[in-house]
Amino acid sequence: MAFMTASTGGSVVAQSRAIPDNPLADIYRLVAEDFDQVNTLIPQRLTSDVALVEEIGQYIVESGGKRLRPMLVLLSSQALGFKGDAHISLAAIIEFLHTATLLHDDVVDSSALRRGRATANDKWGNAPSVLVGDFLYSRAFQLMVELANLDVMAVLARATNTIAEGEVMQLANIGNCEMSEHDYREVIRCKTALLFEAASHTGALIAAKQSPTGGDDEAVSALRQYGLHFGMAYQLIDDWLDYAGDPAVMGKNVGDDLAEGKLTLPLIQALNTAPQEDRAFIREAINARSCSSIEKISDIVRTCGALDYTRQAAVAEGEHAIAQLDALPDGPYRQALHALTDYSLSRLN
Repeated sequence: MAFMTASTGGSVVAQSRAIPDNPLADIYRLVAEDFDQVNTLIPQRLTSDVALVEEIGQYIVESGGKRLRPMLVLLSSQALGFKGDAHISLAAIIEFLHTATLLHDDVVDSSALRRGRATANDKWGNAPSVLVGDFLYSRAFQLMVELANLDVMAVLARATNTIAEGEVMQLANIGNCEMSEHDYREVIRCKTALLFEAASHTGALIAAKQSPTGGDDEAVSALRQYGLHFGMAYQLIDDWLDYAGDPAVMGKNVGDDLAEGKLTLPLIQALNTAPQEDRAFIREAINARSCSSIEKISDIVRTCGALDYTRQAAVAEGEHAIAQLDALPDGPYRQALHALTDYSLSRLN
């Protein structure tokens, strides 16, 4: 999706030195200067007197992620006309929180591969990974204090607490073949979608605080809901890809969720709709904690319609996200948020 390019003082914003050659390039280019500042600030605030903290922190932060959550901070704040540099610190905070959750997730899941590279726990061990995750959480909260915005701190404090609850909910449901779609959606809302929601919500809040009238409550609420639905779509797509995707593209092994005993929507729906013999096979595979039967299970979820069901659920969430943008002022940042959602949904093709 093409959209207008932002300009500063009549000149086109300088292209970032780190703009990727992919469908997101136009979006990165729109906020190139801001993104460069975020990429500069992150390593500056990762400094520590403990060498291993810096080593692991740099490794995971520089592991090739798209940094969509910081991107949402930049786009949301600019969509409401924010002026200043607080959004740079806020974007770094969001990235630190996300990175901390990745370090902890990989330990809990015993993951060996993320984004096509060895995980920190595989490379250094579980204990250092957990402790560096704790360091990143505390560094994020130091940056929050520097922002001195209680509304932002309240949102992020609630988000980090709920994300932890989501992790525990997911852990409690490992191997639970009776897990409902409602419970699954609550897990992914807490575990994944809430940080996307917090990114767009806090970006909107700092712009609203700058307004003499307190900002547009409808636009702030819309951006909060946009982040929530975008995050739900993002996780549903990931769960769809776990049974339909190419591991070379995904940067992880197809069937990882099955090997970990996680029930995601494709399996939940298959357990509701597949023939009895196939449902029994799925239950055995979940109990075995093995992905050796991933090919047959992928065939089952495809044949019984569970894969299509998951795809449709992801599209519906993406459409809900896009619908929220009607409350925003028209312009390149609103168009970029639309394009970002389109890009995410294109992973289903």
